[in-house]
Amino acid sequence: MTTTVGGTQDGGVPTWDEIARDHLGFMYSVAYRLAGNQSDAEDVVQEALLRVKRGLENYTPGSLHGWLARIVTNVFLDETRRRKRRTQTHLPDDPDRVLVGAPAADEALAMESLPDHLQTAIAALPEEFRTAVVLCDVAGLSYAEIAEQSGVPVGTVRSRVHRGRLRLREVLS
Repeated sequence: MTTTVGGTQDGGVPTWDEIARDHLGFMYSVAYRLAGNQSDAEDVVQEALLRVKRGLENYTPGSLHGWLARIVTNVFLDETRRRKRRTQTHLPDDPDRVLVGAPAADEALAMESLPDHLQTAIAALPEEFRTAVVLCDVAGLSYAEIAEQSGVPVGTVRSRVHRGRLRLREVLS
């Protein structure tokens, strides 16, 4: 038996378990690049998996990574908007009061994929540039897929990716 890109034996709609098992690393990588830290990325992936579970009945086979990246991006953008509307309470600086868990192997690999200075530079980009650059250069989506996901013209996506890359070059040089 051969497995398709979607993770199913027959090329049909993958199950939630297949997505969680086979594509969690990809989802986390996109979320981490957007959010810029492990905790927020984990929250984004958790909410994205819930949305995937609810949306599987409407999924039509196609670009599974494109669909998953769109869900992760939408969760990230929704959470960013929510945070802007509410105040935040920060944890105390006392390290004894904060528990730190070790990341899973796939999370550790995703975090090591980009050097810290590059991840910091990506996190400093304005939201629309960061989203376009991450979806293009990290998630590997085409300009058309990003445009469809973002609801903007392809030319706008090209401009955002170009400007985001220019800003990254300026910061990194």
